[in-house]
Amino acid sequence: MHAFIIEDNYLIGQAIRDMLGDLGFKRFSFATSESAAIAGAAGGEKFDLITADARLLPGNGVQAVEVICEHRKIPVVFVTGYPEELIKRSKTRFADAPIVRKPIQEEELAAAVRKVLAVN
Repeated sequence: MHAFIIEDNYLIGQAIRDMLGDLGFKRFSFATSESAAIAGAAGGEKFDLITADARLLPGNGVQAVEVICEHRKIPVVFVTGYPEELIKRSKTRFADAPIVRKPIQEEELAAAVRKVLAVN
């Protein structure tokens, strides 16, 4: 399985990779900004999961996910230290996407990933 990790903090991105590796993910792509995420997904590569931080420097993870998923359905889990920023997404197609709060608890991320993979 292939995960696309959108996270501007290198160490957190690597921690997410390690946690997803424990869940069976074998391939990983990374982006650290909104524009890099959109560009990284533009090649049409198939992702089985996207994890995205809400606040990126620079950019916005929610907006990146909206653009990436505009023409394809990909399960999404938001991983953020700013859950209040995700309130704005209540009118988007990601209103029900799980939110994992930082600092990340591995059990919480695993439960969120299992949930979105079961639904999609």
